[in-house]
Amino acid sequence: MSKQIKIAIAGVGNCASSLIQGIYYYKNVKSDDELIPGLMHNIIGDYKISDIKPVAAFDIDKRKVGKDLSEAIFAPPNCTKIFCKDLPRIGVKVKTGPVLDGVAEHMKEYPEDKRFVTTKEKSVNIVEELKKSGAEILINYMPVGSQKATEFYAKAALEAGCAFINCMPVFICSEKNWAEKFEKRDYLV
Repeated sequence: MSKQIKIAIAGVGNCASSLIQGIYYYKNVKSDDELIPGLMHNIIGDYKISDIKPVAAFDIDKRKVGKDLSEAIFAPPNCTKIFCKDLPRIGVKVKTGPVLDGVAEHMKEYPEDKRFVTTKEKSVNIVEELKKSGAEILINYMPVGSQKATEFYAKAALEAGCAFINCMPVFICSEKNWAEKFEKRDYLV
């Protein structure tokens, strides 16, 4: 791996917001800092938090698509705690991903600020975007219940040559067929 850890994010929701805020909140942590509130480890191997670099992001909400990631993480329906408000422009434009099963039908009854508002834009080619961005790891933050969407992004990661971190309760690497796919590519950590 290079000195930077280049990440892509699928699903720019509350968890992605917390991750991006955390990257910037803790960016100045040094290896000799002993106790950092909120962190178990400030250095892992030779990597610091400031080595994590977002290079691509995908979402389906029209209030996020087309925006810089630094803005999109604060767009509705996100409602997570804001602890690092003044982010610099990251230079990563949120691109349209496929909806698949990422929007629950019952959510249509919720007020607009509490639900997804799907963009009319066509999905980009996720594999091509991952390759073009140089992403090394795709982090999956699909909503709970998004089996098809999670499998779609796992497959895209394999095709693009990225590792895949699944941050939601859909079984991927504990499923034998998925584990074998990642093992064959030597992407299983």
